[in-house]
Amino acid sequence: MRKLHWASWAALGAAVLVAVVAIVFVVMRSSTGTSPHQNMGSPMTLAAHSDGLSDFENGFRFEPVTLPTTRGDAVPVAFRILGPSGKPETQFQLNATKQLHFFVVRDDMQGYQHLHPELVGDTWKVAVAIADGGAYRMFAEFIPMNTTDTTHPVVLGLPFAIAGDTATVEIPAPAAEADAGSGYRIVRPEGAATVAVRQPTILRFSLRGPDGKPLDTVDPHLGAYGHMTGFHTALLSATHLHPREPLGAPLINGELTFQALFGERGEYRLFLEFNRDGQVHRGAFTVFVS
Repeated sequence: MRKLHWASWAALGAAVLVAVVAIVFVVMRSSTGTSPHQNMGSPMTLAAHSDGLSDFENGFRFEPVTLPTTRGDAVPVAFRILGPSGKPETQFQLNATKQLHFFVVRDDMQGYQHLHPELVGDTWKVAVAIADGGAYRMFAEFIPMNTTDTTHPVVLGLPFAIAGDTATVEIPAPAAEADAGSGYRIVRPEGAATVAVRQPTILRFSLRGPDGKPLDTVDPHLGAYGHMTGFHTALLSATHLHPREPLGAPLINGELTFQALFGERGEYRLFLEFNRDGQVHRGAFTVFVS
């Protein structure tokens, strides 16, 4: 079991209460269809939202076919998305150039993956890398064909476990910088500042090259300048954010900005991806919400 720093212990009691409330939210979501995590230009709301805490949402269900049971570089995963009719759904609206986004993360925020399964018949298939044992959760995100609210994808979640010895890792404390690989770094101008719960928040991140200078441009990545996936470290709820900067606009001081509203107190681990010269870079930040 990993150690939690003092801020996480302070939020744990609130997180337990939120977990109970989330169960009620599952019942309410089908009538609300709203999310507290928005892109710029969409009204923000505090209503119940789709966050991957359940395998059922708005009549859609995550039906596992093949779950990971062993470690490996390419462990097969297969699942179906059952629609309100009870039959497999095989077509969704494009969301960041893909019909379906698939995420995997361990409960200590290790092993994060952002993948795009292939549809074979009525079953979605993908291979995941499982380097270590432990408790994991997978997420499927999609926009139903019959919805007019394309800013609120459905997110379904399902846990799985890999047996054997596990080398758990303590979640890093909030910091101002993150390594993005190959000499690239991501800097948060606000440093390790705490974010207010249930208030509209602009998250700023400056992309820096190997020379330490801010990048003036990056390549498109899934139809945008970047993508951010965040997880509440105690609840394992998920949110997927996109930058406000439109493609073609210059980056000011190398910054990508994301508009979010966090509905729960506690630690969040944010994974930011961007593409530079054909290579996808990823940096991770811990943010505390209070």
